[in-house]
Amino acid sequence: MDRVILHCDLNCFYASVELLSHPDLREIPTAVCGDPSSRHGIILAKNEPAKKYGVQTAETIWQAKKKCPGLVLLPPHHNLYREYSHRVNGIYDQYTDLVEPFGIDESWLDVTHTLHLFGGDAAALADALRKRITKELGLTLSVGVSFNKVFAKLGSDYKKPDATTVISRENWQHLVWPLPVGDLLYVGGAARRLLCQYGVETIGQLAACRREMLETLMGKIGVQLYEYANGLDSDPVRPRTSVETAKSVGNSITFPQNLTTREEIRQGIAVLADSVASRLRRLGLYAGGVQVTVRDPAFHDRSRQRQFDAPTHLIRDLTEAAMGLATELWQPPAPVRALTVTAIHLSPEDAAYEQVDLFNAGTALKRKKQEKLEAAMDHIRGKFGTGAIAFGASQPEKREEDPLP
Repeated sequence: MDRVILHCDLNCFYASVELLSHPDLREIPTAVCGDPSSRHGIILAKNEPAKKYGVQTAETIWQAKKKCPGLVLLPPHHNLYREYSHRVNGIYDQYTDLVEPFGIDESWLDVTHTLHLFGGDAAALADALRKRITKELGLTLSVGVSFNKVFAKLGSDYKKPDATTVISRENWQHLVWPLPVGDLLYVGGAARRLLCQYGVETIGQLAACRREMLETLMGKIGVQLYEYANGLDSDPVRPRTSVETAKSVGNSITFPQNLTTREEIRQGIAVLADSVASRLRRLGLYAGGVQVTVRDPAFHDRSRQRQFDAPTHLIRDLTEAAMGLATELWQPPAPVRALTVTAIHLSPEDAAYEQVDLFNAGTALKRKKQEKLEAAMDHIRGKFGTGAIAFGASQPEKREEDPLP
């Protein structure tokens, strides 16, 4: 029996919550941003009228104001967003015990075994959920309905705002395959650019690739994307109360061309560290150490690991430690075919914070600022893809062959 999975995405979440207190701004271009007094602050969310002017999340305030001089700017209220997120997920819990949040404003619901309690029609249930969220909380919701998580998310993105899209066994190739490959979950900007070098620009073209070719080109993520594009995703919806603790979190890149310079190695390490750090934060985990593996063109691997002074899930910490290990394993101009960065000795968030708090006040304050910065990056990427924003060290400069995230 096919699963029945919903992906529920609150539309323009930050802006929609703010507009509950400012109903007079609903038809006026409005955005939630960082420090409005800073021209270099970024847009965190915008309403539909602002979208019509081309205002985009993650662009700077001055860029947004250039497009829309009359743009109204509102400061964020993160405690309020968390409160509404909790209330929304509380409503979802009334329909199934399998609710998996994906960021503050998105959740998967597996209603396979409870759908019969609500009429047996998945699309009708999605419509009822949308109406209920609007009536009780004043927010709008887009819902994707499908037989796996990846297609359910594609469905919620397919038509916005306030819409239901069903991607079924009968129509999925017609709806999914023409979409840009960058619309697929976990295809960020770097992966999209690499795939485009090989003529893969749509999800259908990705599906038509040989699994072995994608694995050679992209490693494990290539196999995963092949399965996603062909409707083979079997990842379960994991309830908040039973998330499995990972023993390690890692990622690797097999490069299209061998790396031979220190800057190329650093860019590869930085992209991998960015990916690993994002996954750690999504899992609520901290790394007690990091391991780096360097593979040469003859497929010889050399590995080394290092402990951190305090547990971390920050890009900066992982990048610097991993780069230090890489320089111990490699000297230019020896060619490097592949790199792997793995976070090891993982601990849950609560236990890690106890150790981090032992640092002096100055260090703790810097870490808190960095935590907030990277949390904001996670939110933007969750809404607009991993290519929407990059940490400075992980953003390649003028490089055609961009490594995978």
